[in-house]
Amino acid sequence: MNIVERPLVFSCHGDWSYGILSLPAAPAARGVLIVVGGPQYRVGSHRQFTLLARHLAAQGIPAMRFDYRGMGDSQGNVRDFEEISDDIRAAVDAFFAESPGLQEVVIWGLCDAASAAIFYAASDSRICGLVLLNPWVRTEEGIARAYLKHYYLKRAFDPDLWKKIMQGRFDGRAAWRSLRTMLETVRRPVKQNGGEIAPWGTGHGGAPALPERMHEGLRRFNGKVLLVLSGNDMTAQEFSDLAKTSRKWQKFLRGPNVQQHQLAGANHTFSQEAWRNQVAQWTTDWIRSW
Repeated sequence: MNIVERPLVFSCHGDWSYGILSLPAAPAARGVLIVVGGPQYRVGSHRQFTLLARHLAAQGIPAMRFDYRGMGDSQGNVRDFEEISDDIRAAVDAFFAESPGLQEVVIWGLCDAASAAIFYAASDSRICGLVLLNPWVRTEEGIARAYLKHYYLKRAFDPDLWKKIMQGRFDGRAAWRSLRTMLETVRRPVKQNGGEIAPWGTGHGGAPALPERMHEGLRRFNGKVLLVLSGNDMTAQEFSDLAKTSRKWQKFLRGPNVQQHQLAGANHTFSQEAWRNQVAQWTTDWIRSW
């Protein structure tokens, strides 16, 4: 299918933001807005966002990717994922203004962009779905648990580690201090509302921790969710561990509006072509399935 790519410029609180619109010849009514995560811009790691947008457009699905304020070519101060709801709203407005026939939008986000999409989704009735890849639920308690379970245990059976020990090249004191710090961190469970022990603790000043606020965002969102987790990624492991230790997260993930995929061997940013292609195909199939 022939597609057209067109640059976009739109304003968010007086700053100019820049994006790229990928339009098929006969656009579907449901489009995809790709939100950038972390210190990246609209191309994405390994050009994943560019390739994904073109793949979607080739399948008849209009797509838009953009730099939020402070990132890439866009103006404004640098801000983190908890401060970009206004940027996402401005991008959705621009997407609708420039895409004839667009009726609803799926937000696609990797890592902390997935978290930002969750925070925004319930506030905008135009958002019908979320594609969440390796969502960022980082807390001190969560990452400590993930490292203890997935890194230290694997490390203990690593021949290279024992080779270093035998050759006297291993700093045992530093390793023990690191391990002890993580053990102390995971021994600080905090009760949340309803009496459930929250392994992720609390946020700054006793505010709800990031996983708690993300769950609340998803609880308020009435649309559909596609969750994709990499098989070789500590962020994905942290999310999986969180889900396994929380009844309300388990309940949400078992819900009728949630579909899940795990991509064995894939790293955090899907650096191999086969992994990126699989994610693009899962995204396309899911959007067309409802």
